[in-house]
Amino acid sequence: MHPAASVIIFTSLSGLGFGLLAFLGLGLPNVSGWSAFAFFFIAFALSVGGLLASTFHLGNPQRALKAFSQWRTSWLSREGVVAVAALLVMGLYAALSIFLDIRITALGWLGSALSITTVYCTAMIYGQLKTVPRWNMGVTPILFLLYALAGGALLATQLRLALLLLVALTITQILTWIRGDISFATAGHSIETATGLGHLGKVRLLESPHSGENYLTREMVHIVGRKHALKLRIIATFCLGLIPIAMLAFFNLDHISALLVVILHIIGLFVARWLFFAEAEHVVGLYYDAR
Repeated sequence: MHPAASVIIFTSLSGLGFGLLAFLGLGLPNVSGWSAFAFFFIAFALSVGGLLASTFHLGNPQRALKAFSQWRTSWLSREGVVAVAALLVMGLYAALSIFLDIRITALGWLGSALSITTVYCTAMIYGQLKTVPRWNMGVTPILFLLYALAGGALLATQLRLALLLLVALTITQILTWIRGDISFATAGHSIETATGLGHLGKVRLLESPHSGENYLTREMVHIVGRKHALKLRIIATFCLGLIPIAMLAFFNLDHISALLVVILHIIGLFVARWLFFAEAEHVVGLYYDAR
């Protein structure tokens, strides 16, 4: 799949933002006044900024509101509905906490649940696509949730919990890559199954179905060299997990070093999310012999 910048920014930033909102809804960290304002500002900036970035991937951004009408069948629509609900609930919770120093526990827990549900809906946009076997795995929503919770814990300064979540995230990400590498073959997709001519023997493409680039080849077909993919996986693993884990486990972090951990994690997140899209193989690639 084509790794569009807008979608990478959307899934990365919104996940961090809603992950932080989930912790703030639980009262973590327990802050008030301007400190609370700073945490909520970061959370809303990431959440809303990520959601706005997603509109740039729409063919007609001005029709984005129509996406909310298909919530019965579309995970994209469900994500939009739940995200708005989460932002409204957490907005009210934040206003009461910051300006009136009132914390309604039930409201915070509801906002936290809605924030986590939003991340789950985002994951299912991709996880339910049978045409992309690398995404169509039960581990996909788990991976998205771990990214949101680990990043949210870091931003919420819950460092001990962040350490455990980063360990779980790193292991899950590596296992997802390993499982994803064989997912297309395991699903049984081939040019023989695509054409229905497998009973005749081995099928090969006589000539390209198109003489030039089209929408499908731009959006659905993107090939990453194995050598480059391996390098990027190593960079992502060290940045999002191994280095932050080592720093959290063996050093007493001050504000600057804690900020460095967050920055490294975000760099690793963006690299891993780029690979999430770039390595995804759509079955339509069989038609163009582009696997």
